[in-house]
Amino acid sequence: MPAQDSSAPQLDLSFEEPRRSRRIWPVRELVAQVRELVELEYGDVWVEGEISNFRPAPSGHLYFTLRDADAQLPIVLFRRQAMLLRFRPEDGLHVLVRGRVSVYEQRGQMQLVAETMEPVGAGSLQLAFEQLKARLKAEGLFELARKRPLPAFPRAVGIVTSPAGAVIRDFLNIVARRHSGLNVLVFPVSVQGEQAPAEIESAIAQLNAASSRDSGLVDVIVLARGGGSLEDLAAFNSERVARAIAASRLPVVSAIGHETDFTIADFAADLRAPTPSAAAELITEAQHKIAEHLANQSHRLDRAVRFQLLQSRQRFTRSAVADRAESRVSTLLRRSAQRFDDLAFRLESALAGLFRLRQLDVAGLTAAVLRRDPRQALAQARERLLACRARLDHSIERLHRASAANLSALDARLRSLSPLAVLDRGYALVLSDAGSLIRSTAQLATGDRLTTRLADGVFTSRVETTASRAEGAARNAAPRH
Repeated sequence: MPAQDSSAPQLDLSFEEPRRSRRIWPVRELVAQVRELVELEYGDVWVEGEISNFRPAPSGHLYFTLRDADAQLPIVLFRRQAMLLRFRPEDGLHVLVRGRVSVYEQRGQMQLVAETMEPVGAGSLQLAFEQLKARLKAEGLFELARKRPLPAFPRAVGIVTSPAGAVIRDFLNIVARRHSGLNVLVFPVSVQGEQAPAEIESAIAQLNAASSRDSGLVDVIVLARGGGSLEDLAAFNSERVARAIAASRLPVVSAIGHETDFTIADFAADLRAPTPSAAAELITEAQHKIAEHLANQSHRLDRAVRFQLLQSRQRFTRSAVADRAESRVSTLLRRSAQRFDDLAFRLESALAGLFRLRQLDVAGLTAAVLRRDPRQALAQARERLLACRARLDHSIERLHRASAANLSALDARLRSLSPLAVLDRGYALVLSDAGSLIRSTAQLATGDRLTTRLADGVFTSRVETTASRAEGAARNAAPRH
C-alpha cells in the first residue's frame, strides 16, 4: 500500500463541529453535591412562619412544615435539639426557627435542619400579663426604691406553697444542707386554680400579723411554686397577690417556676429567685449579692464563650477539608435517623391499612353470621306463615262467596219449582178437612168442607154438587134453551 504524502494538502470533508464532552451525573452524586453547596451557602438562617403537618416521631425527632401565604418549607428538629425546647410545638403556631438548609437525599427534597425554635407573638393571657404589668409599674409597685433588703442571717423563713410536690422537699433539703439552724414555717396554700390568689393573699397577711404579735415569727416570706404554662402560673399574675406583696412589711422572695418564667409576683417581690431551690440558696447565703454577681458574670462569660465558639465553628465550617470531615459524619448520622423515621412512618401506615383490611374481614364474617342467624330464619318463616295465612283467609272468603252465590241460585230454583210459586200465577190449592190435596172431583162429596189456599190467603167452602170432567163436558156440550 503506497505511503501518503504528509506534505500534500488534506481535504477536510467534516462539516460538523466536534462534540463537546458532557458529564453524566448519577442522581445520588448530583443531589449530594447540591446538598453540600446549599449547606455551605445557607449554614445559619432564621425563618419565620406557621407550623403545619406537625408529626413527632417515636425516636424523639420532630417533623413539620413551616409555611406562609406563598410557600412552605419542610423542617426537621432532631431529638437532641427538641429536648431543649421550652414549649410544645403544634399546628397553627407562629414560630421563628434557626438552622441550616439541607437536602434529604432519599427524596431529593430541600429541608431546614433546625437548631432552635421560639414562638412569635403572644396570646390573651400574655396580653393581660403585659397590661397589668404596665399598670402596676405606673403605680410604682415595681420601683427599686420600695424593695426591702433581705436579712443577711434570717432566723426563720415562712414559705407559702403547696405542701405536696417536689418544691417543698427541694427547699427543705437545701436549707438543711446549707443552714441547718434556719427554722422553716410552711404555710400550705393552693398554687393553682380560682381560689389560689385569695389563699396566697391571706397567707401573706397572716404571716405579717403573726410576726408583729410574736416579735418576729418569721423574718422573710418566700412564695414558691414549680414551673408550668402561663395558665398554670395565673395565680401569681393576679393583682391581689401583687398588692399583698407590696403591702407586706416583711421582705418577700418570689421563687415561681423555672428561670425563664416571669410573673407579676416576681416584679412586685423584693427579690426574685430563678427557682425555689435558688431561693433557698439565696436566703441561706450571707453574701448572696456577690454570688449573684458571680453568677451573672459567669452567665455573661458563658454567652461570650458560646458566641466565640459559634463564630469559630462558622469559620471552621467554611473550611473545605474540615467541613467535609465533620459534615459528612454528622449528615450521615442525621440522614440515617431521618431514613429510620421515614421507614417508621411507612410501617405505621402499612399496619394501619392492614388493620383496616382485617376490620373489613371481621365485618364480612359478622354479616355472614347474621345472615345465618336462626332468629333471622325464624323471622322469615314467620313472615311466610303470615303470608300463607293471608292467602288462606282470602281463599276461604272467596269460597264462602262462591258457596253463598251457589246457595242463592239453588234457593231461586227451589222457589221456582215450589207449588206455592204457582199460586202467584192465579192458581189455588184445595184441601180437605183432613188436609189432603183434592186432585179429582171423585174425592168430593156433597157437603164436604174444603179449604182453598190462594197466593195471598185461604178461605173455606162447602161442596153442594159434584160432577166429573166427562159430565161437565157433556153438560157444556148440550144445547141451551
